[in-house]
Amino acid sequence: MRILLTNDDGIGAQGLAALRDIAQSLSDDVWIVAPMTNQSGVSHSLTLQVPLRVNQLEEQVFSVSGTPTDCVLMGVLELMTDKKPDLLISGVNNDQNAADDVTYSGTIAGAIEGTLLGIPSIAMSQRRPDEGLGAIDWSLARDHGPDIISKLLKKGWPEEIFFNINFPACTSSEVRGTKVTEQGQRNPNLLLRYDKRIDMQHDPYYWLFYRRDKGNPPAQTDLGALRDNFISVSPLHLDMTHQKTVNDLKGIFGDGKS
Repeated sequence: MRILLTNDDGIGAQGLAALRDIAQSLSDDVWIVAPMTNQSGVSHSLTLQVPLRVNQLEEQVFSVSGTPTDCVLMGVLELMTDKKPDLLISGVNNDQNAADDVTYSGTIAGAIEGTLLGIPSIAMSQRRPDEGLGAIDWSLARDHGPDIISKLLKKGWPEEIFFNINFPACTSSEVRGTKVTEQGQRNPNLLLRYDKRIDMQHDPYYWLFYRRDKGNPPAQTDLGALRDNFISVSPLHLDMTHQKTVNDLKGIFGDGKS
């Protein structure tokens, strides 16, 4: 089995090293194509205005001067033309990608691009402690990731589906199990704002700032599972069409039949 790895935290990220360990426990044909620099929050963006640069760091390990989407495309269309990957895994991200995070995340975008290319794809993320401080313990992903991936591969899934896996902020001994979840919705009380500062020329500049609000998410959601120390596995669908509204609107506009 050929596995392609990418991420959005960059080629030197600790989460990518953890993901490499996970992948190498499943296969001896593991490739890494990851961004040269941190690309968190770039979502499903492509680099169109400047050329891409690719550096080979070791055998089957490359860095790309672009986004996670660029990395997946470069890996599949240019670097791995002899054989398409059988599996793509994006991560392990440095903090959760749950609820609304999936619309911003470069980690999720890597899995989306793999899915669009017809490759079974998985995104993996590790929730940080609620206070956001201290080093992440990557052992939870290393300990539980291979078994979860193996079970998903054995089951299989439709081409238009990818899996979003989030690990809770606890130790392996504290995790309560694995729960199949729905995509949650962030509490509107999450404090999201821009922190205004002044530079040496007395001009303003801004840092995006947020504080995670614990809230009380439903237990069946990814947020609820992480709160309760479960590993969250969410099947996500590329088709964003809301079918009920499609059917409702046909009652107003018709179905296009003459």
